[in-house]
Amino acid sequence: MRRRDARVQEPGTIGPPGAARHGEAPGTPRHMNAPKGLPLWLKITAVSVSVLLVAGIAFAAYWVIRLQSNISKAPLSAGATRTEAAANDATDRLQILILGSDTRDGKNSQYGSSQDSTGYGQSDVMMLLDISADNKRVSLTSFPRDLLVTVPKCTDPKTNTVYEAHSNVMINSAMAEAGIGCAVDTVNKLTGLEIDHFMMADFNAVKELSKAVGGVDVCVSDAVYDPDSGLRLPKGTSKVEGEQALAFLRTRHGFGDGSDLGRIQAQQGFLSSLTRKVKADGTLSNPQSLLSIADVVTKNLTVDNGLASVQSLLTIGSRLKDIDLSKVAFVSVPTQPAAVDVNRLELVQPQATQLFAAMRANLDLTNPGATAVPSPSASPAPTASSGAPSTPPAGSPAAPAYNKARQAVTVADGSGVASRGQELAAALIGGGFTKAGHFLAAAASKTVVYYGTGYADVAPDVASVLGIPAAQIEPSPGIVGIQVYVGSDFTTGTNFGMVSVPADVVKQTAGDVKCQAVNPALIAR
Repeated sequence: MRRRDARVQEPGTIGPPGAARHGEAPGTPRHMNAPKGLPLWLKITAVSVSVLLVAGIAFAAYWVIRLQSNISKAPLSAGATRTEAAANDATDRLQILILGSDTRDGKNSQYGSSQDSTGYGQSDVMMLLDISADNKRVSLTSFPRDLLVTVPKCTDPKTNTVYEAHSNVMINSAMAEAGIGCAVDTVNKLTGLEIDHFMMADFNAVKELSKAVGGVDVCVSDAVYDPDSGLRLPKGTSKVEGEQALAFLRTRHGFGDGSDLGRIQAQQGFLSSLTRKVKADGTLSNPQSLLSIADVVTKNLTVDNGLASVQSLLTIGSRLKDIDLSKVAFVSVPTQPAAVDVNRLELVQPQATQLFAAMRANLDLTNPGATAVPSPSASPAPTASSGAPSTPPAGSPAAPAYNKARQAVTVADGSGVASRGQELAAALIGGGFTKAGHFLAAAASKTVVYYGTGYADVAPDVASVLGIPAAQIEPSPGIVGIQVYVGSDFTTGTNFGMVSVPADVVKQTAGDVKCQAVNPALIAR
């Protein structure tokens, strides 16, 4: 009789008894048996996830390759020396020069002949986009195309041709000879800033972008027809896209007094409306919409080498999605008809200098009168070799005291600001120099404290009352006493270097809805 658990070897098999009965491969050890099959639902899920993952990667790769291939790029500078490190596009304050090109090449040939543009073309629009590091403030500062400036020495990156500096030329010509980088260098020279990036779009970009967002609402005070640009709109609010959107932005005489300033206001109104629409539609938070717009824009966009990646463009776009519309400021550089040509513009001083100083100090331009306290001067104290007083060695007798009330102190007002000399003389009187007087002087760009023979010990005290740094104290034997020569770098306050936001530089915010005043000559009857 067999034991109940005895296993019988089948004839012709190899291996332990019962192996075939349990589905084990002959000769395979029990601890290496294959596990039971996975449930069908789990297999289907795993396959589905794999397919979706591969499809997602392929989709992302397709868009990255497509968008990246759309982008054209050019150097950020045309030879100017940069002193600041490259900005972090995700976390730093960013300043981007936005340009509209008037080139008539390719898709833009219908707007004129190739002779209308020379070299790299001219900038039809020039705005400086400034995004604060905390993403709570954005400003767009417009520079009129007719503004006369000095274009610095620039080198064409393609030919290495060097173009010497030009004075009293229109700012829109800055890129014509040596490329977009020369326009960037010109704005840097004008403002004292160091721009991080640029974006240049052509006429086609405006048409396609306006279509991609479903049109932009604009308002005009009267029915308008401009035969030059083709703009034709009824009185009130209209939705423009394509050709009419471009005509609205291009019209040179349609708004205001028919000058470039009226055109700038219309451009700011258009961008203000576009900002409201994009924010209301949630475009910057919708990947599909964002990709669609990115595709349109990048096809007609030239950027600097540092911005020539899809990730950089999307990063900047994402920074703007939660911005408060009241903190999106549209700014106009203060200008007036130029003395050399009334058909051109020049900066109004000291307002322009104040604006640029406020921009350098990163002040909120929507808050007129906001100030930034100057940092302590890093300039070394004057030394005996420079003709200025030096600190006596330890143990030497102290210099004899003098009577502030008996010192001859005058303020030479070269600031260009009415009553500026009187204001600073009053500050000196309040500081104990009770004989201080003032007079108008020739315009100067830099404030200097000059002192005559025997007044080397008085000059630093006079400078201290007004916060003027030691490096701006100089001997001048032809002067009796002390003379504070005030320049355009000291136009506000009684503490040198104090920066404030001038009034009336912000023309509107993205939260403002405005109708553009139509040029009476182009009102359609």
